[in-house]
Amino acid sequence: MSGNKTLFQAFKETPIKTNGHGNRDAGVLKEAFDRIDSDMESDIYGSGKVIEEFEEKMAKLLGKESAVFFPSGTMAQQIALRIWCDEKGLKRAAYHPLSHLEIHEEDGIKELHGIETVLLAEKDRVITLEDIQKMKEEAAVVLLELPQREIGGQLPDFETLQAISAYCQEQGIKLHLDGARLLEVLPFYRKTASEICSLFDSVYLSLYKGIGGIAGAILAGSEAFTKESKVWKRRHGGDLISLYPYIVSADYYYDLRADKMEKYYQEAKGLAEYYNTCEKVSTLPRVPVSNMFHVHYEVSKESLEPILVGIYEETGVGLSGYLRETGESSCYYEVSIGDLYETIPEGKLKEVFNTLNEKLKAI
Repeated sequence: MSGNKTLFQAFKETPIKTNGHGNRDAGVLKEAFDRIDSDMESDIYGSGKVIEEFEEKMAKLLGKESAVFFPSGTMAQQIALRIWCDEKGLKRAAYHPLSHLEIHEEDGIKELHGIETVLLAEKDRVITLEDIQKMKEEAAVVLLELPQREIGGQLPDFETLQAISAYCQEQGIKLHLDGARLLEVLPFYRKTASEICSLFDSVYLSLYKGIGGIAGAILAGSEAFTKESKVWKRRHGGDLISLYPYIVSADYYYDLRADKMEKYYQEAKGLAEYYNTCEKVSTLPRVPVSNMFHVHYEVSKESLEPILVGIYEETGVGLSGYLRETGESSCYYEVSIGDLYETIPEGKLKEVFNTLNEKLKAI
């Protein structure tokens, strides 16, 4: 490997990157706070002007009666499912096998809430209406993730969402939206956030992923639902004495980037075209449906890593800081377009992908 650098080290030192909005350092907070008055009052244990006005703003965006700010999406979503399970008196929830709740939360939904899970669909595709209709066990709530991150950000079409919503309503099944990246899918659907959220009983929105805030999440639904969620938020220790740094950051970056999602989406499609011209490379989906997609290589991680490091050092452009193996001779990484992408000149991109293609052909 060139200079004995790891892929992550080389990527971190590379001046220009294709992914994200930039380094998550103290500058993210400073930029947001530069616009506010120093005498702004803090929220206190979930109450106060700064948090309540932001919650109202997010409720309006999502078309729901009410919204609650949570310090994490993990907390918000577990609480949402708990509320719906308690309401029905049935501790069972259904979602995709690669849902965040299933693979990234140490079984929190099961260990903390005693909720059984029903896994819907095969791992490599999105949930369909038929998957829900054929559930072998009754569930109180179904969770849909839009987009489905672990399979490249794939999405069902809007008609499928409508059909699932209608079926769940008929069957008395609550429908919850894992909308961590909800804003990023609006350009594909050509719908507003409230139009999509109208199909769901409750909605979670991340405030740090596509938006780029420090941390935090919104959980939205009816007044009764959010009132109950606040009780569970207190039980989980989510009512910190002050949350305003997260809220100020989220509000600032929402205003800055919410209208850029169409731009990120178009740039993602353009970048995917570059990848798909290269030997031994394909994107999933082939044509992205949001600002994110996966890049798959028919090359081993061991062989690809020094190639990427070399490209970084030759061109100054970083493609990714990590590789995940999918087999002995295959690997992939995730791409998520943000503000950094526009800093790369078109000529530089062509140079990067010409170099990548030549090196892959030589393997």
